[in-house]
Amino acid sequence: MRALCPSGRPVVSFACGLVALALSAVAGAQSETAWPTRPVTIVVPGAPGGTIDIPIRLLASKLSARLGQPIVVDNRPGSGGIIGTQAALRAPADGYTLLAGNVGPQAINYSAYKRLTYQPADLTPITDVIAFPNVLVVNAQSPVKSVADLVAQMKQHPGKLSFGSAGIGQTSHLVGELFKIRTGTDAIHVPYKGSTPATTALLAGETTFQFDNLTQALPYIRSGKLRALAVAAAQRVPGLPDVPTMEQAGFANFVSTAWIGMFVAAKTPPAVVSQLEHHLAAAMRDPDLLSQLRQMGGIPGGQSPATFSAFVAGERERWGEVIRASNMTLD
Repeated sequence: MRALCPSGRPVVSFACGLVALALSAVAGAQSETAWPTRPVTIVVPGAPGGTIDIPIRLLASKLSARLGQPIVVDNRPGSGGIIGTQAALRAPADGYTLLAGNVGPQAINYSAYKRLTYQPADLTPITDVIAFPNVLVVNAQSPVKSVADLVAQMKQHPGKLSFGSAGIGQTSHLVGELFKIRTGTDAIHVPYKGSTPATTALLAGETTFQFDNLTQALPYIRSGKLRALAVAAAQRVPGLPDVPTMEQAGFANFVSTAWIGMFVAAKTPPAVVSQLEHHLAAAMRDPDLLSQLRQMGGIPGGQSPATFSAFVAGERERWGEVIRASNMTLD
């Protein structure tokens, strides 16, 4: 008897095998691109209700509606984002586990830790979600009225003034170190356990200045308790239209933001990555989401994968230079 191919026509066995093989390949390709067919998890390397968690939950709601699947937010705080990054990379690289990466674990840690269990090549950047500019502030009772005044004070009293931060290796620490390098000055770094105690110390007069997260500092600036000297952003921010950028204050290319972006394991199938790029880009254009992100005091993202990848690479290099110059290590 002659074998029958799926078409029902009698052909030789070899030809039938070729047809079956081709159909199998097509079915395999279709199953590979049939994503998602179940809930998707976003690992957040921060606590519930925190700076990373809130915007990601807003995005998750929009993304879930587009995908037709639930989005599970998995909070994994601790160790400067290392725990969350490790958790995301331990999951299968199938597009069902995303990482809400940020400047700490995806830029600073590579130079701050000599022994790190992951590398940049392990992750594929998809797009940025939001960025919170840092703002240079002093106590409102301080005689310092501008960045120039602060630099003059630091040069007059080398190594005697101080700046607070949310902790060693945090953005607020490193941008303070960058400020010292760029101005050729020195100041004592005073690390605290978070932004709130650092701001409280500045309000109490325990420190001289601070590069604080705009969201954290804005209420105190508006209430007249802190004075904003400049924002470390590419342009003036709507919430502080009268406050100059660092470049306008005399320091070009001085931008520092606490950014958050979406990443996926590098071994994720390209077809799935392509769908992720498409759906995340569409979600980041949603007017309601953009409005919510701006209300948080942040700058909404939505960069293309290529642009965001270049940005992340630049952040790694920039903060690496600062870390090496300050001889800092977190191991």
